[in-house]
Amino acid sequence: MPVPAPEQDAAFLAEYTKRCQEVIRDLHAAQTAIGQLEGRAESADGLVSATANGQGRVTGLNIDPRALRMNERELSRVVTAVLQTAQADATRQAQEIADEASRRADALPEPLDETFVRARGEQAIRDLI
Repeated sequence: MPVPAPEQDAAFLAEYTKRCQEVIRDLHAAQTAIGQLEGRAESADGLVSATANGQGRVTGLNIDPRALRMNERELSRVVTAVLQTAQADATRQAQEIADEASRRADALPEPLDETFVRARGEQAIRDLI
């Protein structure tokens, strides 16, 4: 977003503010989407399934009673793998949402710094002389 001539400052700042507000809305929407997503996984035989939230926390674990026929070590391995896969799925989804929000935030104009204000002040002094 190029810096305008001084007489266009009001319009420039209005557009700048509008774009900032859009980015903030997008970030809030991304935060909400991450809070609502659910990663899922299931064992190859379908006897163990799990879910995880956008922060990677396990939110559900279902073990079909038939899975209890497995020996302890095998059941532990299957449950661990399913939990990790559900968490990885949630992490992947959250990362996709965050990446998209980041791409939209990259469109945010550069912040106005002291050089902008100084240039405007110097221009006002020159205009007075």
